[in-house]
Amino acid sequence: MDTLASEQGGDELSADTILELLANRRRRYLLYALRGQDGPIELSTIAEQVAGWEHDVPPDEVAKNEYKSVYVSSVQCHVPKLADAGVVDHDEDNHTVVLSDNFEQLEPYLRVVVKDEPENSTLHAALQAESEEGLLGQIRENVARLKH
Repeated sequence: MDTLASEQGGDELSADTILELLANRRRRYLLYALRGQDGPIELSTIAEQVAGWEHDVPPDEVAKNEYKSVYVSSVQCHVPKLADAGVVDHDEDNHTVVLSDNFEQLEPYLRVVVKDEPENSTLHAALQAESEEGLLGQIRENVARLKH
C-alpha cells in the first residue's frame, strides 16, 4: 500500500485505507483530540493532549521530551497521512488542524477501537465526558443491542 486511496475530501475511503489510518494509536489519539472541536486547533495543543493521554497524565504535566516526540511525529507523519486521506485539513502556515469531510467515514471504526483503551486512563475519562451520554456509553448500548 504505497499511497492512500483518497486525495482530499469527498472520496470514499477504501477498507485498507481506513485500517491503515486507524492502525496507529497516536493517530487515533489525534483524531480523538480533534473530535468535537468547532474550528481549527493548534497542533501544539493537540500534541500536548495526546502526550498526556499516552503517558496517562494531565496535559500540563507532560514532560518536554514526551511532548516533542508527539509533536514531531504528528507534523512529519500522522497529520500528513490523515490530510492525504481527506480526514483532516492541515494549515501548515498557522500550524493548525481541523477535521475534514472524510472523518465521518472513520468515526464508526474509531468508536470500535476505543474499546481497547484502559477504562481507568485519562483518555477514557476524556472520552466519557465528551458528550452527555458519553462515547463509551453509546458503544456499550450498541453492543448490547447487537447481543439481543
